[in-house]
Amino acid sequence: MSTVKNHIKNTFTLAYPVMIGQLGYIMMQVVDNMMVGGLGDAPLAAASLANGLFILILIIGIGISYAITPLVAISIGAGRNDDCEKFFKQSLIVNMIFSLLLLGLTFLCSNLFQFLDQPIQVYKLAISYSKILGYSIIPIMLFQTYKQFIEGLSITRPAMIITIIANVINAAINWILVYGHYGFPRLELNGSGWATFTSRLFMAIALILYVMKSSQFKKFDVALKISKMDFHVVKKILSLGLPSAFQYIFEVGAFSFAIVMIGWLGTKQLAAHQIAINLASITYMATLGISSAGAIRVGVAVGKQNITEVRKAGFTAISLGAAIMFCCGIVFILFNKFLPTLYIKDQDVVNIASYLLIIAAIFQIFDGTQAVGIGVLRGLTDVKGPTIITFISYWIIALPIGYVLGFLFKLNVIGIWIGFLIGLMTSAILLTLRFNKKSRKLITI
Repeated sequence: MSTVKNHIKNTFTLAYPVMIGQLGYIMMQVVDNMMVGGLGDAPLAAASLANGLFILILIIGIGISYAITPLVAISIGAGRNDDCEKFFKQSLIVNMIFSLLLLGLTFLCSNLFQFLDQPIQVYKLAISYSKILGYSIIPIMLFQTYKQFIEGLSITRPAMIITIIANVINAAINWILVYGHYGFPRLELNGSGWATFTSRLFMAIALILYVMKSSQFKKFDVALKISKMDFHVVKKILSLGLPSAFQYIFEVGAFSFAIVMIGWLGTKQLAAHQIAINLASITYMATLGISSAGAIRVGVAVGKQNITEVRKAGFTAISLGAAIMFCCGIVFILFNKFLPTLYIKDQDVVNIASYLLIIAAIFQIFDGTQAVGIGVLRGLTDVKGPTIITFISYWIIALPIGYVLGFLFKLNVIGIWIGFLIGLMTSAILLTLRFNKKSRKLITI
């Protein structure tokens, strides 16, 4: 029987490569923005517009790709290696189909930019740039297929290393193509798009080759080939993947709508929000790693049909996520007046952001708990209930309360943040209670 200390150690060992990998995704966007920023306001505005659309579309694919991890983890725990291979092959089919559908959706939606009342120069650049980004969905989904498969086998380091290397490649190609160095044409914003595509293509190829050549995967057929579709397995994958996708849509959509509401309050309020939410997003990456690790460890314990280990793995992950975010919250409180100055010198914005970081300190604990709660429930293959909880927490509680406090009670952006704090608190409590209930009985797949 594993001790709590061993659970913490094993969870963190699985989690930290995922954390670094998630930060790698963010750093790609940071580098892209830095390179494009040197071109002027219009390209940077176009990049922001296109990335906003692309992320909303991409998270559908990312959510669907997550389905394979708990299914493989449970199969490993149960000693059913053949099922692991079956889930991988069918997941490859599902992810490739969705990559083409999402590519088409990106092309379709990018042509709508001209109807968003944006400057003509901005929307023309955004249309071209978003279509280039759209092509990268295919390698992303290939990468995700192999990444989520090996994570289900409790192997998380290779994807981290490949993501770090891809960041270097992305920065180098950005510099070459955006500004036209070494004899290459100066492609400006489109050059940044092709740099992103190339780095993501590298990630897919590198991980596929690693998995196919590594001796630890020899017992599985992991070749990049399309097999005959097994509709029963595909249905199982979609029953996990689609609700996971909607969880992210509800979350990202709520925060996007909050930006619109805060924009009604003025530029200083919006700038302060952007600073505080950016800092909170960085620390949130830690809990995504813990969430993935919790899903894996719970899944393995489910496969072993060991309720005690399921509950230990789940509650250890939830506690670890809350503890890490508590520490981050202390940092926000201690440095609430300093951290905003790293972004801007406007004292009014700094003052507003410093108040938001106090709320964020509490916000963090519940955000971490609910993020890990979704992960450990995914390890139980429980996704429909958490999807409903996510929708209620953000759209029925957080946004309406935020609107009332922000506009009717005149608390402005602070009121909107309090609304999200209440929504996240609700989500954290309900998801933890749900895991407590669901983990008391065995499940089979």
